[in-house]
Amino acid sequence: MTDTWVPDRCAVVGIGTTAYSKASGVSVTSLAAEASLAAIGDAGLVPADIDGLIRSDYDETSQVALADALGIDDIAYWGQNGPGGSGPAAMVGQAVAAIASGQATNVLVYRALNGRSGRRLGKGVSADGGVGGNSSYLELFSPYGVTSPGQFFAMIARRYQEEWGLTSEALAEIAMVCRRRANANPAAQMYDRPLTLDDYYASRMISDPLRLYDFCLETDGAAALVVTSAERARDCAQPPVMIRSVAQGTGMRVGPGQMYPVLMGESLDNLTSRRVAERLYARAGLTVSDVDVAQLYDCFTVTVFLQLADYGFCDRLDASAFVEGGALDVGGRIPINTAGGQLSEAYIHGMNHIVEGVRQIRGTSTTQVPGAEVSLVTSAPPPGASALLLVSA
Repeated sequence: MTDTWVPDRCAVVGIGTTAYSKASGVSVTSLAAEASLAAIGDAGLVPADIDGLIRSDYDETSQVALADALGIDDIAYWGQNGPGGSGPAAMVGQAVAAIASGQATNVLVYRALNGRSGRRLGKGVSADGGVGGNSSYLELFSPYGVTSPGQFFAMIARRYQEEWGLTSEALAEIAMVCRRRANANPAAQMYDRPLTLDDYYASRMISDPLRLYDFCLETDGAAALVVTSAERARDCAQPPVMIRSVAQGTGMRVGPGQMYPVLMGESLDNLTSRRVAERLYARAGLTVSDVDVAQLYDCFTVTVFLQLADYGFCDRLDASAFVEGGALDVGGRIPINTAGGQLSEAYIHGMNHIVEGVRQIRGTSTTQVPGAEVSLVTSAPPPGASALLLVSA
């Protein structure tokens, strides 16, 4: 099959977020509208300029409900992507596809949730819900007490310890890197709340080997962005951040928060994210050496570790030493999650990672990487994954 991706055809021209909290006190639709209005205004547009809407398949706010809240009476294109955290970068790709195919001109991409005060995704599913099918939780895992994403990723972390030498020190460093970045970001939930190595090891073990600070923050909030064509981007209020490439992929036995291929014995050298990375770099005409900064999906510390080799930053056997040596911090080989990530800024299913990726290219991050021209953003680890490369115009 011939890949006909065209780099830099579209750009992100507006970004917006709400405050991140444990109790927003408002509906999910209100959060979505607030972030969307901020993104539209950031682009120098008005709601009537938006003719495309793309949501996460997990979002409780439908495109129609958001259009109603924003006063948009003519939507030419609407869509969604997922599952869950694998969706955000793919949602941007869907926006590019809608624009490139002439179905929309200015597309709003959003994710909103009351993830702490409302539906808490980390709680998992009931263990007594009966028997399901299609490799579901109910069929394969719930009867044995494995009911939540944290338990799945703990088993993956254990497998990485056995096969690739993952150390607790590497997991601790990932948690502390993200916390240091949040300490500089007034919008982060963990702003000005330092995390020491002693704090990390003193925290309770939730699902061995994952401790409290290996888990992301359940958050109430929203993030949104506006995508348009490169030509129209020149007339917007902000310098355009070009979408150099987008890629996504999935495989068999994929479900929300579920890592069946990994748990059922698939080789750790043959995961979806590695194939996504290959497509991403090939479409961009870039290599990993061109990447200046990365926002790596971090629902758990181990998910960062999972992606380092797949995206080419190190070999799997060297990954723990790579992390422990400071490679992920500012001044290291690849600074990551410069707003604090989902571990210490907010868990908006990775949409906040894209917003921060845009800030890095604009030069407006609270932890700005000097001269950043290529920003990698990933959405979810394997088996379902998507990613994008953002570049300066």
